[in-house]
Amino acid sequence: MSEITADVVSHLANLARIALTPEEIEKLTGELGVIVDSVAKVSEVATPDVPATSHPIRLVNVFRPDVPGETLTTEQALAGAPEHDGSRFKVSAILGEEQ
Repeated sequence: MSEITADVVSHLANLARIALTPEEIEKLTGELGVIVDSVAKVSEVATPDVPATSHPIRLVNVFRPDVPGETLTTEQALAGAPEHDGSRFKVSAILGEEQ
């Protein structure tokens, strides 16, 4: 059982300058008690021989292998372009001359 009492919650609320109603103190006493008990249970099994984890399920890369495939030739890539210079796309300037 945890050491969290209504007096402890009230004291902590006072230190944090949080105004709590008696109903809120009662509710938080129960919630904080559950949290403290849960942390205590985890601490019991968290021994040095148990490695720390950041996720309960091992994370793996789900992407396919990066294998080069067929690519477009320059002519194919530029075929649908409104403007090109034979090897690159041509685009209008979007900044003024002063840029």
